[in-house]
Amino acid sequence: MKGITSASLKEKLLVFFLVSSLFTGIFLIGPMSAPASFVPSTTIRIEKGAGLSGAAQLLKDHHYIRSPFLFKMFVVLSGRSRSVIAGDYYFDHKENSLTVANRVTAGDYDLVEIKVTIPEGLSASQTADILKEKFSLFKSEEFVQSAPEGYLFPDTYFFFPNVSTADVIEVMNTNFNRKIKPLRDEIASSSKNFADIIIMASIVEEEAKVDSDRPIVAGILWNRLSIDMPLQVDASFSYVNGKNTYTLTKSDLKDDSPYNTYLYKGLPPTPIASPSIKSIEAALRPTKTDYLYFLSDLAGNMYYAKDFDGHQRNREKYLRK
Repeated sequence: MKGITSASLKEKLLVFFLVSSLFTGIFLIGPMSAPASFVPSTTIRIEKGAGLSGAAQLLKDHHYIRSPFLFKMFVVLSGRSRSVIAGDYYFDHKENSLTVANRVTAGDYDLVEIKVTIPEGLSASQTADILKEKFSLFKSEEFVQSAPEGYLFPDTYFFFPNVSTADVIEVMNTNFNRKIKPLRDEIASSSKNFADIIIMASIVEEEAKVDSDRPIVAGILWNRLSIDMPLQVDASFSYVNGKNTYTLTKSDLKDDSPYNTYLYKGLPPTPIASPSIKSIEAALRPTKTDYLYFLSDLAGNMYYAKDFDGHQRNREKYLRK
């Protein structure tokens, strides 16, 4: 009888252990796991002096952990220290509170370079939108206010998740200067100044989408300027005024901004976007023609005319079908 009683006791203890483990697991798994609102591929900055409680609340507010209490408990039990290490931490995917606690007490930032492609023809504001999607610490407003419109080369870049606005601008502007270096002597000997060439190139980038059309369109726009004719281009112009960014299109003809090429003659004050090398070359080496007008059909084919009557005939023939 004694042997049977001992076996029964062991079975009961085993069942109790399994049930206790199950309930403990259920109790911990939920609070330990990352919240459903967690956003992957983001970076959080823990400032120096934030303290354990401050870091815990910050991680909860930004949806990296569920329970500040559980996080702090894991930090204390980690055996390393009772505090976190300040810095920028990158989270590519969900991690439980124990893993997060281990990382921030060890200074495991996991900062790996992220690839980002900036297409040709984007304004600084549009570029900022792309960068903000990739880099959660990126300051869009600061970028738009500080970036030299037209002088940030559109390209593929690799930045760390905690890259600063100033660093992005420096890298993109340095790349711009490197790309146009082979053209510097030709630009210097040109009858047109460098700033005007880049402004024109940015407009050409918006107006002509096929490389073979760019020099012709550039020549037409230079022709208009030479006879004191308004550029009257339909491209969207983004410009900064104070802390606000505005976008001006053809429909905004009442806008008295200097970027309104229907209202004001001459080039706008600054580039309107980031031009490609092909557009810069087109602005520098325009094709000489007698054309003053151009339009493109829905398929992107370009048609030219020497006068307004010819332009109207092209509109009737290619756009009003």
